[in-house]
Amino acid sequence: MNCRPHRWGMPTRRTGLGTGMTTVGLIGSGHIGSTVARLAVAGGYDVVLSNSRGPETLQDLVDELGPRARAATPAEAAQAGDLVVVTIPLKAYRDVPVEPLAGKVVIDTNNYYPERDGQFPELDSGEATSSELLQRHLPRSTVVKVFNNIFFKHLLALARPTGSADRSALPIAGDDAAAKAEVTAFLDRIGYDAVDAGPLADGWRYQPDTPAYGTIYSADPQDWEREAPGGADKVREALAAATR
Repeated sequence: MNCRPHRWGMPTRRTGLGTGMTTVGLIGSGHIGSTVARLAVAGGYDVVLSNSRGPETLQDLVDELGPRARAATPAEAAQAGDLVVVTIPLKAYRDVPVEPLAGKVVIDTNNYYPERDGQFPELDSGEATSSELLQRHLPRSTVVKVFNNIFFKHLLALARPTGSADRSALPIAGDDAAAKAEVTAFLDRIGYDAVDAGPLADGWRYQPDTPAYGTIYSADPQDWEREAPGGADKVREALAAATR
């Protein structure tokens, strides 16, 4: 498929939205979830962690994060969060609690890996993106896709204060401008700029096997352990180069 005309000329403008937000709920606390939690605590947020195995399995992480963190069930984390991060395998997205997330902004970190998740015909055909599936599951929430294109070690290592010359940017996609502004404010506070990649339907532009996925934050594509900043211009160019 030919590349669609791109419209991301500038990073998403920072706003004051999100400044009253105090608690981040996490449904899933694996590599990305625990890294987002670390960055959120460093940014002054409280975090409520959860996973599919039970709060008691998260005690070591809670102890590491300190008094701003606690463990709970997924439903409790969904209820507690002013902003909620869903970071579980795609195959389990129907397990995400619906009612506690009504009216909330939900960050989706997911990618589609058929060898792990099984086949999703609507994703294989390009009829939908993985984040659109989560949005359909959460009709009264507003989903924004972010964090899916960066290695968790790079996510931790590349965080920088606002205005830093070597600050990296993360692409975001969503269907609601206010929700994207809130997520942009959150990213800013934890160390990242944002580049608006368009609606959820355009989330494929930074999914696996695209130029904006993974190696854009690596010093050497053959050596993922060494990070390198991926600024807004670099991200925009990679999004524009994506094809299906």
